[in-house]
Amino acid sequence: MDMNEVQTKRTVGLSLLGTQLDFVGKRIDRWSRWRPNVGLCSQPDLVFDELHLLHGARNYRLANTVASDIGLVSPETEVVLHEVDFNNPWDFEEVYAKLFDWCRSKSFDAEQEDYLFHITTGTHVAQICAYLLTESRHFPGRLIQSAPDNRAESRSVGNVQIIDLDLSKYDQIATRFDEEHQEGSTFLKGGIVTQNKQFNQLISQIEKVAIRSTEPVLLTGPTGAGKSQLATRIYQLKKRRAAVNGELVSVNCATLKGDSAMAALFGHTKGAYTGALQARDGFLRTAHEGVLFLDEIGELGLKEQAMLLHAIEYKRFHPVGSDKTVESDFQFIAGTNRDLKKEIAAGRFREDLFARINLWTYRLPGLKERREDIPANLDYELERYTAKSGNRVRFNREARTAFLQFAMSSQASWLGNFRDLGAAVTRMCTLADSSRISVTDVDEEIVRLRQLWCQADSSIGESALTHYFDSAQIRELDQFDQHQLNYVLSVCSQHRNMAAAGRTLFDVSRTRKVKQNDSSRLQKYLAKFGLKWGDIVG
Repeated sequence: MDMNEVQTKRTVGLSLLGTQLDFVGKRIDRWSRWRPNVGLCSQPDLVFDELHLLHGARNYRLANTVASDIGLVSPETEVVLHEVDFNNPWDFEEVYAKLFDWCRSKSFDAEQEDYLFHITTGTHVAQICAYLLTESRHFPGRLIQSAPDNRAESRSVGNVQIIDLDLSKYDQIATRFDEEHQEGSTFLKGGIVTQNKQFNQLISQIEKVAIRSTEPVLLTGPTGAGKSQLATRIYQLKKRRAAVNGELVSVNCATLKGDSAMAALFGHTKGAYTGALQARDGFLRTAHEGVLFLDEIGELGLKEQAMLLHAIEYKRFHPVGSDKTVESDFQFIAGTNRDLKKEIAAGRFREDLFARINLWTYRLPGLKERREDIPANLDYELERYTAKSGNRVRFNREARTAFLQFAMSSQASWLGNFRDLGAAVTRMCTLADSSRISVTDVDEEIVRLRQLWCQADSSIGESALTHYFDSAQIRELDQFDQHQLNYVLSVCSQHRNMAAAGRTLFDVSRTRKVKQNDSSRLQKYLAKFGLKWGDIVG
């Protein structure tokens, strides 16, 4: 927009009549005192083409006097009076509704007119409403504040300050918002500077949800991917932003078995069952006004799932042995390493509970899907060991290079994800002499990890075939095919897509090909046995 366009735009104001400040008193001395709306239109560098003045029915005479005086000091200004009555000017709902209705009835033309909402007059409630309507662009302009100036020769004029709520125009404020957002994301990541783009995007969205939403959050992903740690940090971020007042109650549902599961979750009365010597609140009641995190929610029984759904929906439930309901207003986070859709198909998980907790669902990637983040997480684990043991241990240069070369390669399957990495660091730090991890320490740890993963692969492989074939079909396969297919299926089950699984399976031969068709090679191999990728991950 050039200067000529700026100069041709009309300036239109909206203001409320000030029943006290605009009051003229003795007419002979009305020019010796500052009156907000008259002073607003007396500014030498600001000319209003039009001023819409809102007033109550009882103040019609005062509104006309103010309009007449504005005509004397600013003949260019057309004052348009609007009768808007507030039964209670301190009732937020009423004031906002009537100002909102007025704005909605007006045909704004921001291309031709510049709008200013005068916030000096009216109650504080009216001023807040003016801010909200301007910030939401229901009033598509800026705010203007006027004040008396006792230093000026003409005290009746005063001065004005225009406030633009478009924060993008204020670099320092915008920078503060960006820094606050970055701080929240960094906090959720435990201060670890991660490089994986998808993971950073996921954390950025979780930060927004943690602050802005009270709806359930579902964290999925393989064991050891960091679901419990992230749930804890979501709670801590909510606490810092005053989104919750209560405590975090974290429960691993795999530990809740049999009849005691219901009592542990929902509490029980004294004598509710044999051994119930005293009443117990239960985890849900303890989480009142805080956050309840149920890890491995797929382990819950169907009865517990039904009661949990009711508690999430209605914020109340019956403790075991009680006829009276107990209320608990908690925010809910669930974690699982299972495919809950498959659990629903198998009749082990309630579809209605899944639908309720599936609003914000995030899959945490395993460590092997974030190999570029291993160096930063390695440093984090070293610092964690130092804090826990009080002994600072570091790699020598060659040892660090050797470990990262292995850790970031396709040879490292990281079946236990971050738990494996943390355990590896603990072992190396414990065995290191002179607080320095050597190449020998690294070589020994690599052997341990290979053995650990080899055993895990064998265990997975033993059950892999039986998941896709019956015993008669398996007997028709050669021993060679059985073992090879077992391994392929176990690798496939650990990856989200065929391309990732193919990169692991063909890690050497793919480097010799001009065109790396990992997905096609894997697809053809599975087809030999009548399998499709969807059969494995579907």
